[in-house]
Amino acid sequence: MKFVFLPPQSDPVPEWLPRLRAEAPEVAIVAPETDADALRELADADAAFGTMTPELVAAAGKLRWLQAPAAAPPAGFYFPELIAHPALVTNFREIYNDHLSHHVLALMLAFAKQLHRYRDLQRRRRWEPLGGAHGGEIFLPDASAVIVGLGGVGAETARLCKELGMRTVAVDARRSEAPPWVDELHPPERLDTVLGGGDFVILTIPHTPRTEGLFDAAKFRLMKDGAIFINVGRGMTTRLDDLDAALRAGRIGGAGLDVFELEPLPADHPLWDAPNTIITPHVAAASGAHLDERRYGIVRDNLQRFVAGRPLRNLVDKALWF
Repeated sequence: MKFVFLPPQSDPVPEWLPRLRAEAPEVAIVAPETDADALRELADADAAFGTMTPELVAAAGKLRWLQAPAAAPPAGFYFPELIAHPALVTNFREIYNDHLSHHVLALMLAFAKQLHRYRDLQRRRRWEPLGGAHGGEIFLPDASAVIVGLGGVGAETARLCKELGMRTVAVDARRSEAPPWVDELHPPERLDTVLGGGDFVILTIPHTPRTEGLFDAAKFRLMKDGAIFINVGRGMTTRLDDLDAALRAGRIGGAGLDVFELEPLPADHPLWDAPNTIITPHVAAASGAHLDERRYGIVRDNLQRFVAGRPLRNLVDKALWF
């Protein structure tokens, strides 16, 4: 049995190889440095890790399993040749649940206590208690969260919201049963109906053909007056120009954004100075503790399952990209 780590070889993959070889001595584990070498190694490979191309897929006639290098790889990872290939694909979902949900919670608390606005006033040396319709505090036990995507990150976010006494409403394409800390669970067809009930609308969904541009001007018009929009999923789910217009028109109360339709966000983009907006540069889980070890754990576990002929963890529906 042969497992190929596709180029480019970057940390932490080289560090994994001796450990993985020691734990799976019956598997030939190779790490070609060039695309030409990868083409040759894939000819008799049973499994691979990394990003494929149509040329690599054509060479991988024996391939039965591909481990994607991310929880939600960027657009283009799932192309027609890979979707049509019989190989199963797994990803790294679940390893970011705590990091991303903590980032959401930090944004929610900042908005609830207006910490970002007080920080701006501090820089200007101004002692100015905030008030007004959208300038005061949000009392979280009286607030509700609409969480779009109840996967690992969404479910953990809902649990943290419930710990704060909030009402939790979730929308998800796959789950049919809600965990105890979710008050309502709805299918995607009900999104427009429930959007208006959220003081916070939180996106944790991946970028897929169905979610691209999902949040546009029409969705922002459906949100509650003064609601806060938070996105830690994928930037391509949200039309930035529509979001900026909704913020400037006061149709929504604010936005906390870690992912963007354009990355890096251009320096001249109007969102940088949109009212009541907090921007972080796609870092919610980028440098999170323990992530490399968690990635290795999934690769090791899936390799052991693959060798034993047992079901793999984190299977992806290739046609849906998640």
